[in-house]
Amino acid sequence: MNINATMLGQIISFAIFVWFCLKFVWPPLIAAMEERKVKIADGLDAADRAMRDLQLAQDKVVDQLKEAKQDAAVIIDEAKKRAGQIVEESKDKAREEGERLIVAAQAEIEQQSNRAREELRSQVATLAIAGAEKILERSVDDADNRALVDQLAAQL
Repeated sequence: MNINATMLGQIISFAIFVWFCLKFVWPPLIAAMEERKVKIADGLDAADRAMRDLQLAQDKVVDQLKEAKQDAAVIIDEAKKRAGQIVEESKDKAREEGERLIVAAQAEIEQQSNRAREELRSQVATLAIAGAEKILERSVDDADNRALVDQLAAQL
């Protein structure tokens, strides 16, 4: 194989092409690749940080949910206690009102009983005087009648 001028021209052209690529094309490509490598690394770091932050946020949410459930349980317990207290207070008030009504009813019964006794005493005295008038066959005036009624009422 003969190395002739064409081959020699091609070698020189190739060498110039390689030198040109190394001088002007290769550095921007390497710089772009390095820049892309840095961006990818930063992106991966950011993704890792985001994953850690997400995990921390999820843990925090779980903790907050636990606290909220505990707070809700405390509030429910307090509400149940308060409801019990209200029921007890209502029962006490109802008992007191019932006792008050019983006392008032007993007082009313006592008053009606006393009135009935007085009325009966008055009627018995009137009947006794009527009987005595018939026995004596004479009329007793009003003042004497009243005195006799009062005396009989005191004896009864």
